[in-house]
Amino acid sequence: MSGWLLLVPAAVLVGFLAFLWHRLAVAPQWPRWVRWVVALLLAGLGALVLASFDVWGGAFTPAQMRPWVWLGTAFMASCLYLFLGLVPVWLASVVLWLTRWSHDHGAVGRRRLNRVAAPLVAALAFGATGYGAWEASHPSVTQVEVSSPELPEQLDGVRVALVADIHAGAVRGSAFTRQTVDLVNAQEPDLIVIAGDLVDGQAARYAPEIAPLADLRAPLGVFATTGNHEMYRDTANWLTAFDATGLTILRNESVPLTRDGATVTLAGVHDLEGDGEWASDVDAALAGVDPAGFTMLVAHQPRQALALEGRGVDLQLSGHTHGGQMWPLRYLVPLQQPMIDGLATVAGTQVVTTRGIGAWGPAIRVLAPPEVPVVTLRRS
Repeated sequence: MSGWLLLVPAAVLVGFLAFLWHRLAVAPQWPRWVRWVVALLLAGLGALVLASFDVWGGAFTPAQMRPWVWLGTAFMASCLYLFLGLVPVWLASVVLWLTRWSHDHGAVGRRRLNRVAAPLVAALAFGATGYGAWEASHPSVTQVEVSSPELPEQLDGVRVALVADIHAGAVRGSAFTRQTVDLVNAQEPDLIVIAGDLVDGQAARYAPEIAPLADLRAPLGVFATTGNHEMYRDTANWLTAFDATGLTILRNESVPLTRDGATVTLAGVHDLEGDGEWASDVDAALAGVDPAGFTMLVAHQPRQALALEGRGVDLQLSGHTHGGQMWPLRYLVPLQQPMIDGLATVAGTQVVTTRGIGAWGPAIRVLAPPEVPVVTLRRS
């Protein structure tokens, strides 16, 4: 990554580390050696955060960098909880400073407050991160049932495994992809769809991390669409890498799925972040599709269902939200998306949105457990 592009996030990181150092070491008035220890620890963790931006990626293999990148991104997760805990303590200190102006600005009270709060907040923040690491490493299968009168009787009971947001790359490698493949195949689904954000980074460096996807098996096929992370960079090379694994990529197109003489349609669109040849095009994806038949659409973001009203799509399969990934970010998801996870009706279309099986940035999930929904289709 260009040094100029790193300048702004690096400046923000340094400023935040200075805030942490002041609140954790200076404000409690710990001895000088404690301040130095905290400063060196924060400086080391800050350097590891830079590793997550692939600053030294060309000099080391992904396997060599992965433990350090994991630790750096985990510290970023801890920073969320340090911020949520230390800012209220700082505000309380400001209130004491303002209200005790005639008594040395409450210096004794502020020191006592910070000596209690600083270690407590740090313990809670790193404890939440540790729990989040455990939660993120234990994906599960969620059962969902969707009914429609348009579904042919011959396909009643078809089971669709919905995979999204693997985010293989610098943090999660081929071992995690293999874990995902084994979990999905164990469900013996009839159809597997991957709703985008398979990867992060450059294909030349991280394509081997998705190689296990070649072992996904389902009688009706394995299909995928792009997510926003495929659109951020190296789109063409990633799609070539997906093709090489044997995935059928739905590039604003549809395919018929037939069982026992009955046919339904599976369509897929690119993510909304794409432009030019990678732009999302619902019209192209649904061209020639009978609106009276049963149609499923794979689209990375749930809000893509807002463009489906009146088009005869019976079910959309999506990911993207991560269920917020780390509490309390879940409560910010509705600012961008019409749903967070589960099954909901959006603009007249039933939408199943998975929290995803991977994680973006830190491999940390707090109160947003990773999942692979298995959607059972029923004729109502």
